Amino acid sequence: MTTLPGGTLTLADDLTVTRFGYGAMQLAGPGVMGPPEDRQGAEEVLRAVIELGITHIDTSDYYGPFTVNELIRETLHPYPEGLHIVTKVGARRTADGDWPSALGREDLREAIDENLEHLGVEAMDVVNLRVGGAFGAEEGSIAEPYEALVELQQEGRIRHLGISNVTMTQFEEARSIAPFVTVQNHYNLAHRDDDALVDRCAELGIGFTPFFPLGGFNPLQSDTLGRVAARLCASPLQIALAWLLQRSPVMLLIPGTKSVQHLHENVEGAGIELPADALEELDAIGR
Repeated sequence: MTTLPGGTLTLADDLTVTRFGYGAMQLAGPGVMGPPEDRQGAEEVLRAVIELGITHIDTSDYYGPFTVNELIRETLHPYPEGLHIVTKVGARRTADGDWPSALGREDLREAIDENLEHLGVEAMDVVNLRVGGAFGAEEGSIAEPYEALVELQQEGRIRHLGISNVTMTQFEEARSIAPFVTVQNHYNLAHRDDDALVDRCAELGIGFTPFFPLGGFNPLQSDTLGRVAARLCASPLQIALAWLLQRSPVMLLIPGTKSVQHLHENVEGAGIELPADALEELDAIGR
């Protein structure tokens, strides 16, 4: 674990994860629907994740739906000691690939039961409550669905809670109800709306996990990023990962890929130590 970029972050007495993790969304088929196009390749990626010592896998039952979690179980179960699987709830998938919200009490209870079944575990290590909309966080109380997850935690089905796609107001609202260990929001080198939230998480020792760390469906593009990458003999996306890891001591990376080679390139990139002048140039992109 200590050889991975960033080392580890302890989020609770029973929860220490590698700061370089793996996001499993890309293991689903096109449009995040159906099984992987290359089943053997997907299994090889998951095994490589374990071989590298990564102990943080981010997934969801609505990747597929269900197929990614089933793939994780079929490939890795019984899970290695120290591996922590993080899921998210709060949406469903439709036959045409849409992602409608599903934040009712019974929706959330059913989602947890399905995650437990498909991953083959008795309790989830971490469950993120995903709120907001397709285009980002939306103001409004999240107390009711969050309290529903707290109940499931009290029943022993969830060990630790997280929140996703939230505003600062919702962050503080959730804190007033029950502790959580992670926040998962849209954040990367060019998308910096949550700078203050990143700093707040660092202040409190809460992990911040950026989704779409490399731009998601629209990969990051910047002349400045390209120039810095060329100067440091790396790819732009490698530099973007390195910047994230150096942005905050509580940053947890979960870049996704369906290629073992790309997985290794991501690890190598995150480990690049950016000099002060490069950090200054990169920091200006999102501001």
